[in-house]
Amino acid sequence: MHSTNKIIREIYTLAWPVIIGQLGHIAMAVVDNVMVGQLGAEDLAAVALANTLFVLVMVIGLGVTFALSPLVSMALGSKDREICGSLFSHGFWINMIVAVLLFGVLLILFWSISYLDQPVEVVLKAKPYMLLISFSLFPLMFFQSFKQFIEGFGIMRPAMIITLLANVINYFGNKALIFGNWGFPALGINGAGVSTIITRIFMALFIAVFVLKMKQMKRYNLSFVIKRLDREITLKILKIGFGSGFQYLFEVGCFTYALVMIGWLGAIPMAAHQIAINLASISYMIAIGISAAVAILIGRSYGEKKWQKLKIIGNTAVVLGGSNMALFSIIFVLGKDYLPALYTPDTAVISLAAQLLIIAAFFQVFDGVQAVGIGALRGMADVKIPTVITFIAYWIIALPAAYFIGISGGYGTVGIWIGLSLGLGFAAVLLFYRFRYLTASL
Repeated sequence: MHSTNKIIREIYTLAWPVIIGQLGHIAMAVVDNVMVGQLGAEDLAAVALANTLFVLVMVIGLGVTFALSPLVSMALGSKDREICGSLFSHGFWINMIVAVLLFGVLLILFWSISYLDQPVEVVLKAKPYMLLISFSLFPLMFFQSFKQFIEGFGIMRPAMIITLLANVINYFGNKALIFGNWGFPALGINGAGVSTIITRIFMALFIAVFVLKMKQMKRYNLSFVIKRLDREITLKILKIGFGSGFQYLFEVGCFTYALVMIGWLGAIPMAAHQIAINLASISYMIAIGISAAVAILIGRSYGEKKWQKLKIIGNTAVVLGGSNMALFSIIFVLGKDYLPALYTPDTAVISLAAQLLIIAAFFQVFDGVQAVGIGALRGMADVKIPTVITFIAYWIIALPAAYFIGISGGYGTVGIWIGLSLGLGFAAVLLFYRFRYLTASL
């Protein structure tokens, strides 16, 4: 019999370094937004627009890299250690090829910004910034290749430490290049873009050196050279990777188009949305950490054929994901008038962001459950049906509801966020049901 308390400890042991590492990524975005926010609402709106378009493409790449962790975990659970080296080399080159393809998509979006019906002054500032951060996709995918591989072994701390160090580099890079400190030129928001590139190159080089020198990894003969192209491994990575990527694309794409709709309402709603979504992203990182942990633990249990443990891990993780997010809901309600003020002194932006945080407090729990549900299903290599669920939730339910309530109904940004909440709720319920359905016969 598997103790629930023991499983909770296992989940948190794997999850907390991921949570801190993901919070480190968010901290970089927070620092960027806080520093850029000092330049004005237009600059903050420009960063919001460019980052949203970048993330829309980036999540596909991240999803492809996510395939490595459960596949490595399954291999270890089934005692098939020889395949790990092949998983690394195949995964690395698939990730880098995907990076090249996605960079091409980013260039298309770069040229398309002018046609999104956004404020002219916002577009003029967003375009050069977006071009800069697009180049950072390559070191990011390089970093993710190593990160997701070692996390399949349950080695979570190196990425966390590297990300925390990267925050220091990003902070001083922003300080120097946005405002022109220490003799550097004042580049404004473009300085934040250059700092992002430098920071991600550091992360890529640091994790590569660390992993390749690890004694534990010597036995797996890690190499960038694919000695023999394995069709089965390639298809597994592509199946799970692109399934995961499109799941995140549908969610992030939904929020991206929501930002476009908010852009129709002006720069102040865009800035308020950016602040509220940034704060919501901080708590979401806890759900992401639990999701990563549950994918690894379920992958290993799946490889070991320990079905009862697999069920307990999944059900426990969903409860943890929802309850942790509920705690942040309370923080958002209590701090709705104070948290936005950390980003900007603009009272109009603060007032609207406070209203959005109230809505965020409600959809937090749904967001936590759906994130953990996706991780649990990925651990079982189940991606097809969850991808369909996320498409329906965000593109059939959330976006139409956001448009009719927010734009047609006249409720503005608040109405758009209510529509997004409906989609998150639908996704949470169906993904959890999907996990229960798959495990009922095990």
